Amino acid sequence: MSYLVLARKCRPQKFEDVVGQKPIIRILQNALQRKRVAHAMIFSGVRGVGKTTLARIMAKALNCHNPAEAPCDHCPSCAEIKAGNSIDLHEIDGASNRGIQEIRELKENLRFLPARERYKIIIIDEVHMLTTEAFNALLKTLEEPPEYIFFMFATTELHKVPLTILSRCQRYELKRISFAELVSHFEKIAAQEGVKIAPAALEIIAREADGSVRDGLSLLDQIFSFGGENVTEEDLSQVLGLVDNRIFAKLSAALLAADLAEALKLLNDGYEQGMNIKRFAQGLLQYFRSLLICKTCQKPGAILDVSDREMSDLRELSAKYSMATLSRVFDILFKGLEDMRHSSYPRTSLEMIFIKAAHVGEIAPVSDLLGRLDALLTTESTQLPLPHRPASPSPQTSANYHDDVSLDKSRAPKIPKPEGHETESEPVPDVDGVSSKLGQTDKSEIDAEVSPQPEENLVPLSEAKALQRDWNGFIAHVRERKKWMSSALELSDKASESNGELVIKFDDSSECLYLQESENIKLLTEFAQDFFQKELVVKIVARDGKGADEQGLDTPQEERRTLARDPRVEMTVEVLGGQVAGIRTGPRSR
Repeated sequence: MSYLVLARKCRPQKFEDVVGQKPIIRILQNALQRKRVAHAMIFSGVRGVGKTTLARIMAKALNCHNPAEAPCDHCPSCAEIKAGNSIDLHEIDGASNRGIQEIRELKENLRFLPARERYKIIIIDEVHMLTTEAFNALLKTLEEPPEYIFFMFATTELHKVPLTILSRCQRYELKRISFAELVSHFEKIAAQEGVKIAPAALEIIAREADGSVRDGLSLLDQIFSFGGENVTEEDLSQVLGLVDNRIFAKLSAALLAADLAEALKLLNDGYEQGMNIKRFAQGLLQYFRSLLICKTCQKPGAILDVSDREMSDLRELSAKYSMATLSRVFDILFKGLEDMRHSSYPRTSLEMIFIKAAHVGEIAPVSDLLGRLDALLTTESTQLPLPHRPASPSPQTSANYHDDVSLDKSRAPKIPKPEGHETESEPVPDVDGVSSKLGQTDKSEIDAEVSPQPEENLVPLSEAKALQRDWNGFIAHVRERKKWMSSALELSDKASESNGELVIKFDDSSECLYLQESENIKLLTEFAQDFFQKELVVKIVARDGKGADEQGLDTPQEERRTLARDPRVEMTVEVLGGQVAGIRTGPRSR
């Protein structure tokens, strides 16, 4: 007799022999005991998980002569089905008998009673391959079959089966076999065959089987033929081109540690052993996927189907690096493998991928760069104001209101002081750090600077906070919520509170253009009410005619400041590299 491969030799003949699928086996056994077996069943799942095997076991159980042990596997009916010569079991390949004519012939045979057993069993493998016409021809018979007929379908692509067929069947969706169950099953088979195989080699075969018992048995068949009575990890590498996950652990550690020389050496060693480059690259990608899952999930064992040794290695390596680093390396590998599929030089492509991955630590993520820029802008706005940008406002005195705040700006000119004093010229550095002077300052003229009023003399606006004392704090409060809004407030010239209104004045309407929008006014009002703890209505005004308050310029001092900020004056100062020493208004200036 010719050699029988392990996939056929080790095919389960009873429910107890089936690997995995415990919930489905329990349902089928209970249905047999309670005589509630559906007249049509469909088994779905990936290759090699037991779809056709369960259908045959159910056929044996239905016609078994020992119902208490069904299937007993030794009665005449079970023996005939096991040998494949049962008259009342019709097993059809849906891929080669997919037309309407074959289904019509099947329906003709269904009119006759079983020749020897109680039931006639129809098993259609790969049922999704039937044509639409064949499915339609089967509908009526499938819905109301004779009482002696049972249909059992098997498919790897359940979504291709018409809904009209699915609605007439009980569905059983088989899962992939777990890693631990595969290792245990293959170990038993190796013992039955008298072959001693290394545990690490069994783990490699179970991983390559990817949940399929039949695929794993095919690999075992090959390695048994090569290794004889003893099978090692080196045998798997030489014969099948499979490698242990430990090489992926070493390679991943080398890439993450930027040890490019070690990574290329590991790749070369595997290449010389005859491994498949593309399969090797896919294994490395899957290993980084496992690292990411270990990094993000509290219970990675529920997702990753690996041994305890591999899980320990994954946890240890993933704990050493951040989520961002692991993600960037994974992205490089993923995109590189997509390009590698179409490359005529896969090894060279993989080496270039390693070079990129090894240098991932030198690349600063965009989030870090934005964070540094944000910190730099914050420092600059609070400590190093740019030219023509106001410094942080400080409380100033006012002749009219106790809650009036005048905001000093770096570009404000110095007004001539009262006459009768000596004149002196004071060099002021320009933008480039070069000291120059444009004119002489008369100490007899009035200075535009106003000394701040001592904080203890302030009269608070409310029990919570006072505008004059806490204006800087209010700007900081706004900065934490809207940084651009706080920068705009720093450009303001004056802030005052009267009759429940917080009036913020600007010299130039362009400085408060966005603040004057209704949504921003509403948001700023909420900030003010939240900070000052009183009902305030924010009003933004400008003095250049666009949104300006109707009262015009309040004081001669403000008039001089407005003249100093005239664009023509600013351009002249910038071109000449000097400063405005004094501004005179009124009849004397003419």
